[in-house]
Amino acid sequence: MNLDIIPQIKHTKSGNFFLLSGPCAIEGEEMAMKIAEKIVKITDDLKIPYVFKGSFKKANRSRIDSFTGIGDEKALKILAKVSKEFGVPTITDIHTNEDAAMAAEYVDILQIPAFLVRQTDLVVAAAETGKTVNLKKGQFMSPESMKHAVQKVLDCQNEKVMVTDRGTMFGYQDMIVDFRGIPTMQQYASTVLDVTHSLQQPNQTVGVTGGRPDMIETIAKAGIAVGVDGIFMETHFDPANAKSDGANMLHLDYFEDLMKKLVAIRQTVNQF
Repeated sequence: MNLDIIPQIKHTKSGNFFLLSGPCAIEGEEMAMKIAEKIVKITDDLKIPYVFKGSFKKANRSRIDSFTGIGDEKALKILAKVSKEFGVPTITDIHTNEDAAMAAEYVDILQIPAFLVRQTDLVVAAAETGKTVNLKKGQFMSPESMKHAVQKVLDCQNEKVMVTDRGTMFGYQDMIVDFRGIPTMQQYASTVLDVTHSLQQPNQTVGVTGGRPDMIETIAKAGIAVGVDGIFMETHFDPANAKSDGANMLHLDYFEDLMKKLVAIRQTVNQF
């Protein structure tokens, strides 16, 4: 997929990977703007093509009392404000067919969650908006099977599609990244590595997903070395108190240093 078709995306000729990053969920306007401001400055300095990520709603929760959002329209308007204020494209998850048309009025990329990527009606609804569609590989799916999900989007006369690996279930409470899957999926579409969700430890007995943020740098470096097209990475200035996925998000204070390392690796890989 040609990145230049994504509205407002910058630095597409830099030779860098592209980046989808932001908080797991939109918790409010102030936090979204604070995170966006920091990442936009870093990515502009390093010439990384950047898309701001934030879920307007969290539907895949373990417990009924888990945070799900601040209100659909309120969160979507915050995403639109981030885009306008900082001149960057935005991406958000959708969970129902009705979400597709609603979210498409506010964001540039619609993301299909991994648990839902085989839901044909949902994928078709996203594709028919004409927006770019990011298909998360199901934790239960092989890389080869993602060609069928991609084909659903293409069959809707929408060629703006990418796929994202977010790890594969290994037992009940751990995720593993099989880096062999990246070149496989690149045969079907531009391929992203979701670093932070690949380090989740789901199905904890307390009903709150755990994670291994200490391994974020390791997985991210490996993905760039393999030649992944993009990196997906959730970040927060206070992960311990984030309302969703705090256990596997990267602290915003460490973001710039990691991006510098990944850019250096990408520059080296580009020489071969």
